[in-house]
Amino acid sequence: MDSTNISELVLDLPPMLRFYKDGRVERLMGTEIVPPSFDPKTNVESKDIVYSPEHNLSVRIYLPKNTQQNQKLPLVVYFHGGAFVIETAFSPTYHNFVNTLASEANIIAVSVDYRRAPEHYVPAAYDDSWTALKWVASHFNGKGPEDWLNRHADFERVFLSGDSAGANIAHRMAIKHGHEEKLEMLNVKGMILCHPYFWGSEIATGETGDLSKRAMIGGLWQIACPNSSGVDDPRINPGEDPNLGQLGCARVQVFVSDMDLLRGRGWYYAQKVRESGWSGDLEVIDFKGEDHVFHLFKPTCEKAVTMFKRMVSFINLEG
Repeated sequence: MDSTNISELVLDLPPMLRFYKDGRVERLMGTEIVPPSFDPKTNVESKDIVYSPEHNLSVRIYLPKNTQQNQKLPLVVYFHGGAFVIETAFSPTYHNFVNTLASEANIIAVSVDYRRAPEHYVPAAYDDSWTALKWVASHFNGKGPEDWLNRHADFERVFLSGDSAGANIAHRMAIKHGHEEKLEMLNVKGMILCHPYFWGSEIATGETGDLSKRAMIGGLWQIACPNSSGVDDPRINPGEDPNLGQLGCARVQVFVSDMDLLRGRGWYYAQKVRESGWSGDLEVIDFKGEDHVFHLFKPTCEKAVTMFKRMVSFINLEG
C-alpha cells in the first residue's frame, strides 16, 4: 500500500475492511461467492431468485430435497452479517451456514442479499430487506412467483434471523412488522439474533470502556449510516426506541459470546426488550471462551454444534 493510501485511511479493520477518507472501501473478506447447488451431504437444494429487479437483488432459497410434494415447512428468512459493509448471501460462509440450518431444522430458508454501504448507505439494507420480506409474503396464497415458496412455506411458522448486522436487520424487520406496516399474511413466530450488532454511547453492563474500541464500533455505524444522529440512533441502539415493546413476534432467542465486544450490548438489548412491555418469551444463550460469530468460522466445534441445536429446537418448538 503506498503512502497516499495510508494517509487517506479512516478505519483499518483487518481482516474485514479498510475505509478511506474519499469514501472508498476495500473489502478484505466476504468477496468470494459460490453458486446455488444440490449438496449431497445435507440433501439440501438451493437456487437464486430475483426479488428486486429495480436493484438486481436476489434471495437464495434452500429446500431439503426429500420434502414431499406440498409438504409445509417452517420458513426462516435470514439476513447476513458484515457491519452493513461486507459479505453477501452468496459467500461460502453464509451458503454453508444456511444450507446446514435448512438440513438440521428441516425448514425452507430464504437468505437475503441487500445493498451495502458505503455505496448504498443505511437505510438501503433495511429497505431491501423489507422488500424481500414483502416478496416472500406475496406467496402466502400459493400464487407467488416462486414455486418452492408456494408449495412448501408454512406462513403460520415464520422466523426472522441474522447475525451481527444481519441480526440488527432482523430486529428492524420485526419492529416494522409489529408497529409500522404489519404483513398480515405472515405469522412471525420468533426471531433468532446471533451476536447482534447494537451499540450506544453509555457503557452497558459488561461492555468495554476502552475508548478506542468503542470508537471503532461506533465508527463502523457512521460509515454505514453517516446521516445518523450517532450511536444512540434507535436503529443501532434499540434501547432508545419508544416502539421497542411492539416487536412483531412472540419469541426471541439471542446468542452472545463472552469474548465478543458486543456481548454486553446483547444482554442490554434483552433487558430493554423485557422492560419495554413486550409480552413474549425471550432467552439469552451465552457461550464462554468464544468470539463474535464463532459458529460461522468454526461450524463443527462443540459449541457451534450446541448453538445449532438450540436454534433448531427454537424453530421446531410447538405452540
